[in-house]
Amino acid sequence: MTVTERFLKYIKFETTSNESIDRCPSTNGQNTLAEALKEELIGIGIADAEVSKDGYVYATIESNTDENILTVGFIAHMDTSPDASGKDVKARIVSNYDGSDITLNKEKNITLGTKDFPELLKHKGEDIIVTDGTTLLGADDKAGIAEIMTAAEYLLTHSDIKHGKIRIAFTPDEEIGRGADKFDVEKFGADWAYTMDGGEVGELEFENFNAARADVFIKGCNIHPGEAKGKMKNASLIAMDYASMLPANETPAHTEGYEGFFHLTRTEGTVDHAELGYIIRDHSREMFEKRKEMMKECAEAINRKHGEGTASVRIEDQYYNMRKKIEPVMHIVEIAQKAMENAGITPKVQPIRGGTDGAQLSFKGLPCPNIFAGGMNFHGVHEYVPVQSMEKATNVIIEIVKEIYNRKA
Repeated sequence: MTVTERFLKYIKFETTSNESIDRCPSTNGQNTLAEALKEELIGIGIADAEVSKDGYVYATIESNTDENILTVGFIAHMDTSPDASGKDVKARIVSNYDGSDITLNKEKNITLGTKDFPELLKHKGEDIIVTDGTTLLGADDKAGIAEIMTAAEYLLTHSDIKHGKIRIAFTPDEEIGRGADKFDVEKFGADWAYTMDGGEVGELEFENFNAARADVFIKGCNIHPGEAKGKMKNASLIAMDYASMLPANETPAHTEGYEGFFHLTRTEGTVDHAELGYIIRDHSREMFEKRKEMMKECAEAINRKHGEGTASVRIEDQYYNMRKKIEPVMHIVEIAQKAMENAGITPKVQPIRGGTDGAQLSFKGLPCPNIFAGGMNFHGVHEYVPVQSMEKATNVIIEIVKEIYNRKA
């Protein structure tokens, strides 16, 4: 089965994760896909494939050499983002893409255009898998799953490629920040791993945002508007006041590279009560801590202006920059770089403006850089993936295995 055939099969499973559900996996569709992946792994010759009680898929390609080779792992996540529907995904392949705009949904006037998405032109002449404009595609991260699975089958059927033990894992709930929560690092038993969860061909990442979520609570006082002078405290208006205190140019729409941000993700409110939901991101740990302090200081300013107890902030750290854990073992990044070069790909080492399972796993003792899976425009209806990008990612996995053996790592 080709990587494309696998990908098109996996995206038929609805695996949207749900932050409001407190179980693992958060949605039943992820369990369904996990069981299907286990059976497929067994079918290609991996006898120990299993699904844990928490919905993690684990499997082993056994070493085919007597030499002492370190164990490497490859990881991808099964869930898709709740930012867009992942139900009844209808994909089509635009063969030999000619460089023009792609109409996704004529009725809804949804187009994948080169003006808004100029990187599409890099894939002229390739075969582009797109949606029908009503759902996301699911390349994040079912492309990664398809690539790992296809590489695994190739290695199992090509015994001339010598390698040590290789571990595989497919995780649930990455999109809601829980992908590594119940990952059994000790059981996985790899010396290091790679997540196949990046975007454009060549991406290689070993540093990511420090991340936190913040909820701002505003307590108002509702009085009949005819008698409200000097008495009413409109929580919704005060929430707007709070939002205006944060730097207007430090949002996702105004930042790039190593620049951090405050991202307002949720607003709800009445006169009595209002809430704001934020995520806080920064590559610098020092700036990350300052951003959290700034949100607390804004609440204190609101309380000075509107009365003590008007505003409160709850902040929870989510994950940290894995660079700290990767730098002592930079050879694992060098192996991935050399593997890409061997596959005819120019590595693009860059920071992740987000996070992966690998960030948390690195802090749990499993160093885990991130490699491209080929998809673009994640979390929305304009998501797409070139077939050739998935094929290149598959080749990189195989070349990593070869490079580890050649180095006797």
